[in-house]
Amino acid sequence: MKELDALLNDWKDNDNQTRKAFTELVDHVNSLSDTSVEFVGRPGVSYSLRPRHATQTKRPLFAMVDVIDDDPNDRWLSVCFYGEHVTDPQEVGDLVPEGLLGEDGYCFDLYEYDEQEMVYLKDRISEAHGNAQE
Repeated sequence: MKELDALLNDWKDNDNQTRKAFTELVDHVNSLSDTSVEFVGRPGVSYSLRPRHATQTKRPLFAMVDVIDDDPNDRWLSVCFYGEHVTDPQEVGDLVPEGLLGEDGYCFDLYEYDEQEMVYLKDRISEAHGNAQE
């Protein structure tokens, strides 16, 4: 994925360490079995990592990990899932009606690297991966 590599090579992390967070999430997605990844770049708007489970038939992805690029010096992450694919036991996500490709979803925004939030997001990604086998 040349475009993803270009983003990571050009992205200079700041004190918020969102590049570090994004890289960890990419690595986590890549560690999941039977998963392919699409990357959609819209410079100045967002960069979107879209993983799909090999057995998915109804939807093109099970998660969307977006780098919000409205300010390249202060990027942040929005990690979204279909509503029925994840739980949110800590109630930190936002329910977004029709917010994920026209369907209800949960989005979790990350403005700076936080180890506990990263564990939580990785758990949600793994949960969505397990529930995406439809």
